[in-house]
Amino acid sequence: MPGPACVSRFAPSPTGRLHLGHAFSALLAHDLARRSGGQFVLRIEDIDRGRCREPFVSGILADLAWLGLGWDRLERQAQGAARHEAALARLEAMGLAYPCFCTRADIAAAAGAPHGAPVIYPGTCRGLPPAEARARAAAMPHAVRLDVARAAAIAGPLAWHDAGAGTVRAQPEMLGDIVLARRDFGVGYMLASAVDDAEAGVTDVVRGRDLFAATHVQRLLQALLGLATPRYHHHRLLLAADGRRLAKRDRAETLEVLRARGLAGAAVAARLRGIPALGPDCHIAFT
Repeated sequence: MPGPACVSRFAPSPTGRLHLGHAFSALLAHDLARRSGGQFVLRIEDIDRGRCREPFVSGILADLAWLGLGWDRLERQAQGAARHEAALARLEAMGLAYPCFCTRADIAAAAGAPHGAPVIYPGTCRGLPPAEARARAAAMPHAVRLDVARAAAIAGPLAWHDAGAGTVRAQPEMLGDIVLARRDFGVGYMLASAVDDAEAGVTDVVRGRDLFAATHVQRLLQALLGLATPRYHHHRLLLAADGRRLAKRDRAETLEVLRARGLAGAAVAARLRGIPALGPDCHIAFT
């Protein structure tokens, strides 16, 4: 018997054109919703005002249409700024957020991490006296961080379900005190994504396994804010011919380029649909 109807989403940032990794994820999310008789939501994550560009929004829509994908709802994340700020205010009122004045160089030096290694924030500003923190926050640019240890103590033991990994015990402390917002930027990805998934009624989040660790923190945010927890489907990543993960920053070959070369979107979609969602990362190239 078919399972219950699900609501899935594809949530690209319009900071560049889509590549094959994006297409793989979008197809998996789209097909999951269609098989269940549910809804597929396209959410344009455009809260990064410094990097997002409207021509890329148009490009995303064109690329997905070329692949043969349709969506039931089109959302713009920037339009949810009021609910993002309300969620941040709730965390601040709970005493779980604090201002951080450290630069990236400060954090790397304090953490003592080797060059190129992941840097976990060492909590430098967590212990600032409240009066000093308020005075500095009123006069200086700063980030707002989540006191993860305190938040986890309040939330208690948590878990979430992944299609490949099964039941996963949440360990939000592995990412340290993550950034919730920057006062010169606004609320960041971790919080906005959790809030928007709940607002849209998303039941199934389909995304690459490079975001697996982020789910630990988002599960904590869901518990603190009383948000529903969706099912997660973290899929394998696609690699370029040279073995690098497909990424905008590495100038991965885009769907726009494939289209310009005369490839048919239906053929590209069919080949991507032939790749199982789970398994080791795999190479993909169209020659």
